[in-house]
Amino acid sequence: MGKQHYTMEDLNFSELNKYQVTIHFEMDDDFMSFVPPHRIYINSLIEKGVIDYYSVSMETQRCWIIINAATKKEATNYLQQSPLKKYWTIEVDELFVYDAQNYRLPAVQLN
Repeated sequence: MGKQHYTMEDLNFSELNKYQVTIHFEMDDDFMSFVPPHRIYINSLIEKGVIDYYSVSMETQRCWIIINAATKKEATNYLQQSPLKKYWTIEVDELFVYDAQNYRLPAVQLN
């Protein structure tokens, strides 16, 4: 028999996958007026556990988000609801490994 190949779908251990979203944005005179409602929307997704991580660089005009969703389409749909969507070019990549210090057990400290 030939070698069996597995895809990301075969390795789905839970109902939700993690996606790394990279957003490139262009600013114009109206951009900043959409930031407050955008932040309200992003904060609601963070509070619901949809977004794990959100960061923005004004220097490079990029944003990075770790989003929990069942599919790449669902992740994109969340982002399409932002008031800033018309300024964005979005890349969405499903993550195979996502590790961070806050996912680790705290170090044991003996008294």
